[in-house]
Amino acid sequence: MKKLPFLISIPHGGESIPSEIAEDVCITPRDLFDDSDSFTNLIYDSEDIVEEQVNSEIARAVVDNNRSRDQLPPEYPDGLIKSATCYNRPIYKEGKQPKGKTTNFLINTYYSDYHQKLQGALMNPNVIIALDCHSMAEIAPEVSPDQGNERPLINLGDAEGTACDSYITELLKQSFIEVFRFHETDVTINNPFKGGFITRNYGNNPIPWIQIEMNRKLYLSPGEFDYDSLQMKGNHLNELNSKFREVLFHFNDQMKRDLGR
Repeated sequence: MKKLPFLISIPHGGESIPSEIAEDVCITPRDLFDDSDSFTNLIYDSEDIVEEQVNSEIARAVVDNNRSRDQLPPEYPDGLIKSATCYNRPIYKEGKQPKGKTTNFLINTYYSDYHQKLQGALMNPNVIIALDCHSMAEIAPEVSPDQGNERPLINLGDAEGTACDSYITELLKQSFIEVFRFHETDVTINNPFKGGFITRNYGNNPIPWIQIEMNRKLYLSPGEFDYDSLQMKGNHLNELNSKFREVLFHFNDQMKRDLGR
């Protein structure tokens, strides 16, 4: 089978804490989970059907691959290296916030590695579009511009058409609606997220880039998820993964039909 011409980027797919700072953190498993794009490595996994896929297992609370290198504390508490979670929960023990050599180590080891892999994937001439895949809280946390608001089921961000032509983003929106049987209003474009650093930095440089945010209510409902153990109860993640793969095939067919790609 010919692979789909996509690059799948999953920059916050895991919850791993590097051993080099393991003794410095105080974050609880629940706070780490709430700050993470938990299960996205499973939901979006398409490695066997797409040209390129790049994943990260490092927790977003430790290294945020979707920030620029200059977004560092204290000026950027929610930057590349964070001082607190998006719910303002402490990550590090008193006086153990990474500085100097530790900050440089985290950036040069984990952040740089992720972006080098993205740049390597972009060298594949068969890749024509990239999708940066995330999850979002059902209700926006305080650090978000839409704080306190209920969010859509899917949000697509193309940096107001600068990272990807708005017509292409609309095709992806319609693919989500048709495959998941969503209502038109369940899938938004550039609201609340227009696309983070990865989408804005790599978008149309050289290929189109779209950020995908999936609402966690689609899989963290009481019937599907146990908050005491932080574990899924059934096979719902596999079902979401199957549907996401359907979206990719549908989206590819739409682009070939409408754009001749």
